[in-house]
Amino acid sequence: MKAAQDFINENKDRFLNELFELLRIPSISADMAYKEEVAKCADLVAKHLRDAGADNVEICVTEGHPIIYGEKLIDPSKPTVLVYGHYDVQPADPIELWHTPPFEPTIKKTEIHPEGAIFARGSCDDKGQMFMHVKAFEAMWKTNSLPCNVKFMIEGEEEAGSTNLGPFCMANKERLKADVVLISDTSIIANDVPSIDCGLRGLSYVEVEVTGSNRDLHSGVYGGGVANPINVLAKMIASLHDENNHVTIPGFYDSVQELTEAERTALNAAPFDEEAYKKDLDIDALYGEKGYSTIERTGVRPTLDCNGIWGGYIGEGSKTVLPSKAFAKISMRLVPHQTTDQITEMFSNHFKSIAPAGVRVEVRPHHGGEPVVTPTDSKAYIAASDAMEKTYGKKPIPTRGGGSIPIVAMFESELNLKSVLMGFGLDTDALHSPNEHYGLVNYYKGIETIPYFFDNFSK
Repeated sequence: MKAAQDFINENKDRFLNELFELLRIPSISADMAYKEEVAKCADLVAKHLRDAGADNVEICVTEGHPIIYGEKLIDPSKPTVLVYGHYDVQPADPIELWHTPPFEPTIKKTEIHPEGAIFARGSCDDKGQMFMHVKAFEAMWKTNSLPCNVKFMIEGEEEAGSTNLGPFCMANKERLKADVVLISDTSIIANDVPSIDCGLRGLSYVEVEVTGSNRDLHSGVYGGGVANPINVLAKMIASLHDENNHVTIPGFYDSVQELTEAERTALNAAPFDEEAYKKDLDIDALYGEKGYSTIERTGVRPTLDCNGIWGGYIGEGSKTVLPSKAFAKISMRLVPHQTTDQITEMFSNHFKSIAPAGVRVEVRPHHGGEPVVTPTDSKAYIAASDAMEKTYGKKPIPTRGGGSIPIVAMFESELNLKSVLMGFGLDTDALHSPNEHYGLVNYYKGIETIPYFFDNFSK
């Protein structure tokens, strides 16, 4: 691995400049106005895979955005690692809250990243982390030190629900045969406390619509006489939690796999600085389900949150209107053994049942994914743990990630493959928020660590 590490050190500036190229493309998958930009980004990712040495690189057309496939098969007797990542990004809104343009990568020093961080949409989620694998592969291949087979599957719809990835996997089971899926789309506890996620929450995402009158009304003429959909929607959403921040949907917790006291103790042994956590978020108190720690609330407990709410007049000045409609987007993070379909149906039935007379309610499911727990005693996990111990100088802590990567469960059900979630970002990197960033140390550390995983896994 020394030759590969020397190659990485010699090419750091180029690796950074090439990432900047990707970050300048606004590959926003959820907004079809950016379809051409997403396709442009797919072309560039494919080019970098070819330049790195991958064979049979293909931009696979789907009903949505393209999936890029590439491979390097050196010996059928050796293990095969399937690398998954995504090149699409979240919308940059609200643009006015960015300190620098979201698609013009800028390096700035921060308290957490004194060596500098790359500020740009997608820098951490997931272009920066996905591109680490391309560059690590290039280093191994061009120094004749690639120890096993590798396949790449890099999609362009993860931020929009990975709608077409499942059908692609089912149609390409033979081509995607491997021994493990390697993913870098998660975080570590801190730059001096490495960790590996061994579990992810699932997701149920819905949009609700509350309709009152057949048109917007004058709030003076009609106010007090008919239901205001915004008022009603606000009350309905507020009723979804009780005084202990416990979700009130009947049956919501029935399938939840409770941790044993020993498991809770082990989980809470991970380093957590509550004061630093509050300082980073500029809040004076933590909030959540009573009876659980913050680590538990954000990793192993189910949640329900309103992600957006709108209706009526929100322009400058005043307009005394009683709106006809109000809308909200609501997400629920799920834990084993909750399922997306089950929870979505429970939510829909309950939300409609609590609507008062005078309004009509519609619930539209968007996308979801199942919760997953990955083994910590597998050859692949141990290979990742030993690789991180090599580059960080300390053994990584197994943790439960609060986010969702729906395709991890799908890889297991459709391809019969377990995944290793070896991410290098930080929770403080403002994923999905204005001023998303990714530390230079983290980017390079990932590129340096990945070859050690391949070496360990091939033995």
